[in-house]
Order: sequence, then C-alpha cells, then structure tokens
Amino acid sequence: MRVNFRGAIFDADGTLLDSMHVWRNLGELYLRRRGIEPEEGLSGKLWPLSYEQGCGYLRENYGLRESVSEIQREISGMIEDFYRNEAELKPGVREFLRVLADRKIPMVIATAGDKELLNAALVRNGIAEYFDGVLTCSELETDKHDPKIFLACAESLGLPPCEVAVFEDSSFAVRTAEEAGFITYSIKDGQNYGYTFEELINS
Repeated sequence: MRVNFRGAIFDADGTLLDSMHVWRNLGELYLRRRGIEPEEGLSGKLWPLSYEQGCGYLRENYGLRESVSEIQREISGMIEDFYRNEAELKPGVREFLRVLADRKIPMVIATAGDKELLNAALVRNGIAEYFDGVLTCSELETDKHDPKIFLACAESLGLPPCEVAVFEDSSFAVRTAEEAGFITYSIKDGQNYGYTFEELINS
C-alpha cells in the first residue's frame, strides 16, 4: 500500500464498524422484538425524522401504550447492547490499521456517535490500542457538514490537513473534509461508492 499521508482520521459507524444496518433498521428491529410486523418502507419514513419524532411515529402508528420517552429508553438499550456485545469490524479494518501502525502513522477517530459505546466496541474488537483519541460531534457542538471536528483531530495529531487522511463512508462528510484541505478516502458501505479496506491494502 502506498501511503501519502502522515496522520489518519477515521469515522466509526459504517467505516470502522459494520453498524449502519442497525441504525437504518432500528424501527423494524424494535417492532419485531415486540412481535409486531413493520410496514414496508418503514426505515425510509423514519430515517429523516429526529429520534423523538421517530419514536412518536412508532407510538402513533402501531398502537403502542408506552410513552415516547419509554420507547426511546428501550431503543437506546437496544443500541447499547449492540455496541457492547455485537458490533463487528468492517472487513479488512484490523489489517489496515496494523499496516498504518507499522508505518508509525498516528490515528484518531471523529464520530457523531456515543464515545462510551464506541470505546466498548473498539476494546471488544481489539483495536482500541491503535487510536490516540476519539473526538465526538457532541463534544464540539458540531456535525460533519462543518470541518470543525476534522480540524480539531488534525490539531490533536499536530499535523496540517494536507498531511492527514480522512476515511469516511458518508459522501457529505468526505466532501466537507476535502474542501477543508484533507486527503480523503470514501469507504464503501451498503450501496454507496467507495473503497473497501482490502482494496486500500492492495492499492
């Protein structure tokens, strides 16, 4: 593998972790756990909604007796259980991180997710040791439409953006990082266009 960068920033969900299928199908998973068959296309209806709005939709359209906050707590418990006990690495991740570590490339994570649950998944999968830190959008009060989190990660690495690679499965996050001067790699997840880590290792 040819490395043209001195530091690396990784997204977590959909990039390091094979987890986006759970986020995309939370409503269906929740209903099926309760023995309720979801409507066709439910995930598409819930995806644009906020967490609270989505839980409200489930309550109103499936005759659930629980309050919206109770549904939120139950779904949050499902998410926590997934990260602590089930979330697996994307194919080739472990090998790719080992290649970068062997080349003394420092690495950090920039995520919109929960730091505690992410750390639990990283430790369980045996890759936490590769990263010098984790920054979250909530900590910085931002999202990945803004380069703030990527710039903060680069600063933590002590490197300018032009010497740092960003690995992301989200096309808009790739665009944000690219416009801020980072080297970018789009990672394939689901139907989106991008590289697999096996392809990057062999490139």
